[in-house]
This record gives sequence, C-alpha cells and structure tokens, in this order.
Amino acid sequence: MYKRIFLIVLDSVGIGEAPDAASYGDVGSNTIKSISTNPNFKGDTMESFGLFNVDGVDYHDDYPNPIGAYGKCTEKSNGKDTTTGHWEMMGIISEKPFPTFPDGFPAELIQEFSEKVGHPVLVNKPYSGTEVIKDYGEQAFNEKALIVYTSADSVFQIAAHVDAIPLNELYRCCEVAREMLKGDLNVGRVIARPFEGTPGNYTRTLDRKDYSVMPPKNVLNYLKEADKTVIAVGKISDIFAGSGVTAKISSHNNPQGMDGTMKMLEQDFEGLCFVNLVDFDMVYGHRNDVDGYAKAFAEFDAWLSTFKDSMRDDDLLLITADHGCDPATPSTDHSREYTPIIAYSKNIKPVNLGIRETFADIGKTITHNFNIGTDLPGTSFLKDIK
Repeated sequence: MYKRIFLIVLDSVGIGEAPDAASYGDVGSNTIKSISTNPNFKGDTMESFGLFNVDGVDYHDDYPNPIGAYGKCTEKSNGKDTTTGHWEMMGIISEKPFPTFPDGFPAELIQEFSEKVGHPVLVNKPYSGTEVIKDYGEQAFNEKALIVYTSADSVFQIAAHVDAIPLNELYRCCEVAREMLKGDLNVGRVIARPFEGTPGNYTRTLDRKDYSVMPPKNVLNYLKEADKTVIAVGKISDIFAGSGVTAKISSHNNPQGMDGTMKMLEQDFEGLCFVNLVDFDMVYGHRNDVDGYAKAFAEFDAWLSTFKDSMRDDDLLLITADHGCDPATPSTDHSREYTPIIAYSKNIKPVNLGIRETFADIGKTITHNFNIGTDLPGTSFLKDIK
C-alpha cells in the first residue's frame, strides 16, 4: 500500500481528440501536440515518465525505457467542463451534462437576482472574462453593478470592481446566485471574478472563488469515512463544495499550487493530496496562448523533477487532466479530449496502462490502494503498477 497519493490535475492538458469529439465540435483538438511543437516547450521529466509513449501519440519520439506507468483516459460523462471531469475521476459519472446558456440566462432570473442582491446587473451573455471587464468595467464601477456572463461551459460568472463592490459582498452575491440556480438552471459552477484598476487597465485579482453543486458520494467521502486525510490544493475544495475534504491549501495560480504541493511532501499523513494547477486552462488555454501554455508546461516539468526526487518510497504520484483546451484551435473553449494518466513511484512497475474506459479508474485505484470497498464505477490499475 502507498501511504500517500499525490494526484495532480494539469487543468486542460488533453492528449488528443476523444472518440466522440465530433459531437462536441472538437475534431482535431490535441492540446499536448499543440504545445509540444512550440519552442518554449520542455518536458524532460514527463517524457521520462512515458508521456509520449502513450498509445496514439505519433508526433513525438517514444522515450526509451520509461520510469513511470503511462496511458490515457476516456471521459465517460456527458460534458467537457471542470466539474464533470474532476467528479468523474472520483467516481461520479454524469449522464446528463450541466446546462449551458449560449443566449444568456433567462431575463426573469436576472431580474430576480438583481432584486435579491440589491445591485444592477450588466451583460448577461457569453463573453471572454478579460474582454468583458474591458468593455463594461467602467460602467460597472460607476453604477456599482455586477457583470454577469457565461461561456460554453456551465458557469454563472459574476465580475465586480473591488472598489465599487467589496470582495465579501461579491461572495455574498455568488452565494445568492448559487441558491437560485436550481433545476434546469443548475449550472456546474458560480464563479466570483473580482477585478481592479482603471479604464483601459483593468485586471482580474487572484481572489476568484468557485461555488459548485454539491456532489453525490464519491471517493473523497469514502476516504474521509475511513479516517484518511484528504488535502485539497487549489480549486479542488470548491469543485467538490468541500465535501470529503479534511484540509485545504489555497492557491490561485500554478506557482502557488506547486509550492503548496511541495510543502505537503514535508508533512506526515496517510491519504490523498488532490491538486489542481489552473493556469494551463485559465490563463493560456482560454486565451489561445500557445507560447504561454508551452512555457507553463516547461515550468511545471522543471518543478516536477525536484518533486520526484523528494518523494518517499511509499508515495505514489498520479498526473492527469480534466479535459482539453487546445490553444492552437480557433475555439477558446474546452475540448473533448483523452486525458493522460501518468503514475510514478520509486518502486513502480513501468507499464503501458493503455486506454482507460473512464476517468473513474483513477479514483478506483486510490480506494483499492487503501483497501476501501465501494460500489463506484471504474477499474483499478493498482496491480498493474505494483
């Protein structure tokens, strides 16, 4: 048994179009391929783990004698958003996708929301998060208004200038929205998007906060019930609405997330450290910034080398993603892709894990390791790597 498992989600780092990509408009999407051909890319550590030995990777040389186990996962749930992907890893298959609102939210909902929170509401349509504050930031500041917008994902995003609507007030408004969004309006996440600055120079602060739907019982709950530690780094706790989490480490970007994860190597615990590194998706994927995406991967890979060397003999490292977000396609939305699954420990059996039928194999492997029986879906690959 591994005493500590570190599961790191490289948010949006997909590894090629899924079999049903056409249904999502994502034929040809391949996030890793797009960034690995960029001059900023460097992935020595991930390559040594077997990243480019994964089945179907034909654009990069195999690594001779990988030191990790490697494969890719197929998403079984309907959807390609953050919540759906993370939930499936923990054994929740979402048969019905969370609702999206390509034409904005119903006018009566927006009116009722405005009345309940006591602020005017602007926009109410799909928009880029950076562009919407550029276009409406001044009006929002002058009117002490909330900017409500969405995207191709199932999100109700609320932006507000911190000098017009204080952070705690914005969070309160998000909590009101979360309570209102039920039934057919039950979006995956309500997201607080505070910003600051002056006209022409608005920037989003690091105080983003996600308010997710409460998930069904999943791997995190089983771990907690078995008195295992469940440490959430980054937005993991928000994605699971805190359910099953025993401790959380706040991080707003990749460097903070990596630093928090490294510090957990110094702690003695038995259980799971579940990490999300958000910048790949939030900062680079959604902005079609191939250069930045490739550079961020290189920075992660360099950090990973140090992390690997600092692991204990009874640690297991799992690296995956929750969906794709190919920065080289015209779309700025998530892409329906396979996700990599990389496993490493100091005594691992280097093996090709093949093409997994569901992200839930990850959660099943974790519960199998801790001898926790569940009726959750998935097939453990623990025996393959031991």
